[in-house]
Amino acid sequence: MPVVTNKYYLDTELAALLQLCEKNLPGFNRELIKSAFEYASIAHGGDVRASQELYFSHPIAVARILATEIPFDDVSVACGLLHDVVEDNENYTIEMIKKSFGSEIATIVEGLTKIKNIYRGSEIEQSEHYRRLLISITKDIRVIIVKFADRLNNMRTLEFLKPDKRKRIAKETLEIYAPLAHRFGLGKLKWELEDLSFKELNLQAYEEIKKKINSKRQEREQYIEKFTKPITEKLKERNYKYEISGRVKHLYSIYRKMIRRNKPFEEIYDLFAVRIILDSDYSDDCYHIFGLVNNIYLPVPGRFKDYISIPKTNNYRSLHTTVVGPEGNLVEVQIRTKKMHDIAEQGVAAHWKYKEGTNENNPDLNRYISWIRGILENTIEDDMKKNVVETFKLDLYSDEIYVFTPQGDLKRLPLNSTPVDFAFEVHSNIGHHCIGAKVNQRIVPLDTILQSGDQVEIITSKNQHPNKNWLKFVKTHKAKTEIKRWLNKADEAVINAGKEAVEKKLKKSKLPYTQQDLNRIAISLKFDNLKKFYKAIGEGKLTLDEVIESQMPKKKEVKMSTDMVEIFTNSARASGGQFVVDGEKIGMKLSYSKCCNPIPGDFVVGYVTIGEGIKVHRVNCKNLLEISKKEPEKLVSIRWPELEGASFIVGLKVKGEDSPGLLSEISNVIVTYKNTNIKSINIDTTDSLFEGVVTLYVQSLDHLSRIIERLKKIKGMYTVTRLEVT
Repeated sequence: MPVVTNKYYLDTELAALLQLCEKNLPGFNRELIKSAFEYASIAHGGDVRASQELYFSHPIAVARILATEIPFDDVSVACGLLHDVVEDNENYTIEMIKKSFGSEIATIVEGLTKIKNIYRGSEIEQSEHYRRLLISITKDIRVIIVKFADRLNNMRTLEFLKPDKRKRIAKETLEIYAPLAHRFGLGKLKWELEDLSFKELNLQAYEEIKKKINSKRQEREQYIEKFTKPITEKLKERNYKYEISGRVKHLYSIYRKMIRRNKPFEEIYDLFAVRIILDSDYSDDCYHIFGLVNNIYLPVPGRFKDYISIPKTNNYRSLHTTVVGPEGNLVEVQIRTKKMHDIAEQGVAAHWKYKEGTNENNPDLNRYISWIRGILENTIEDDMKKNVVETFKLDLYSDEIYVFTPQGDLKRLPLNSTPVDFAFEVHSNIGHHCIGAKVNQRIVPLDTILQSGDQVEIITSKNQHPNKNWLKFVKTHKAKTEIKRWLNKADEAVINAGKEAVEKKLKKSKLPYTQQDLNRIAISLKFDNLKKFYKAIGEGKLTLDEVIESQMPKKKEVKMSTDMVEIFTNSARASGGQFVVDGEKIGMKLSYSKCCNPIPGDFVVGYVTIGEGIKVHRVNCKNLLEISKKEPEKLVSIRWPELEGASFIVGLKVKGEDSPGLLSEISNVIVTYKNTNIKSINIDTTDSLFEGVVTLYVQSLDHLSRIIERLKKIKGMYTVTRLEVT
């Protein structure tokens, strides 16, 4: 086709589309379709696809699918024509669409524009794309209908794309859009999407199965004719209006059976099914036909399924039975009315048609939307941040069982569900407090696999709560979400307790640890993050003292050399004046005990020795305590003299967070209080922390206490203590 916007081509396509709408969409708005067609053709202009066709041929094909294969309404067809306008032409906006076609169409087009390729980007980006898709569906169900048509046309023209892009689109279709089509009851669409994806992802297996099926076509058709002949005769006798046919099951479903049963193609016998479609408004007629079939052929016990009385979640309704046909072959027979068949093939679109295009108070249509809302509401934030696509696969596409409450209420659950899944399905509170279960009036373990027809009673206790082991066997998305939510809440309490314990410990010990230090500890102990570290502490798996002691980086201690200690001690003692013993100044020989090294300002006691005069001890000296027990008579009251205007030297040890101008601030705080003199300052820094010793002159212990108080008020100062000279 030439790459031009050919007027004849456009006029022909528009006429054909209008004709299809007239046939399949009674009462459609002709002018709306014409306006959307002309608007989109101008927007796309001469753009071409990878197939070298006009790009506008794709929106036309999508609109044609929406008018014939998924006939919804004229708004859907218009949106099919407009769905790529805003995304592919930067000169067009949603506001322009709204101005030209109204808010209803603008909302649908906006939803379609926001839905990107789900499997493109990181896990979090994929989850965000999927979340947008679900939210868009809740705003208007026609978003997903148009998207299905868009994806079907893309899959039909897949061969024109590059191999890696084909694989990605096929995988996304097989894992997301085909299951979604199934969930919305679009059986025919699901089968085609699956087979087209299967063809791209495993061409060899596809071609092999197709070849083997075609090779036996004549044999199969002859058998179906032989099987259906006596049934046809009985239907004619009773004047039923009907269609009867034999259909081969689609290729991907055959492939899945081969994989699931681990058997070759030759050992898969149920390759086709016979379908009887009644032109009747009465579902009772289906049961009459079921009786006729069972009178002709022997039914296989346990292979009857009544989806009329109990429809599938996607509202599929039909009777299924398997009988022993000619030559001993097992044949599946499906019996349904014309309306049931339309719903089986076209799902939500058929509901729309039968309800004359309105979803107001339409329980069948609302059921689809409620399912989507349930997914969004029952998903915790962490799941949405992770690969939410994987989380929802089971809910999208799973076989079902039907179980009953003691009152006889029906509950649908995925295959292999357990009493815990049932409990959460009945009510979240029942699930949270589930402690046991009775199945068919017998007590069973909570991980028991339920079967269709089981009657289940849940035993609860107010003291029971979900536990981590439940996640190993529950199947429903709701149960998994509720259990995770409760476990996260319980974990949060433990984490907060652990964090509080850490903060209290650090505050009590006055250790200058930063957030970076704690992160470093967590990583060194093989924790992924600080929350897990706090959790381990909250659960008592880690001892705080050991963690802090062993893991924190060692701070460089400020050590005073022997010479410095001696100089400081001698200077301090010289500044203290002559001792007063028992209230009098004496000239006795004095020496200072090395066990406690007293300096001026300390409370002291004298110990009279033989040959060494009086030994001066601090009152809290441990050795002095022993002496007082043995020789209390040798202790004398002693104190530093009170010299007017005199001062003595004191050393202060300071620790804190390093910052510009810190040394100047320390000096300023000291000298501005009573003109206190500083003898020396020795500060050392490690990383962002500092430690040091300040030597200064004070007049009394009160003077010293005031200085310490002022220093502690400096921003970033952790500790200020009197230097212990040992």
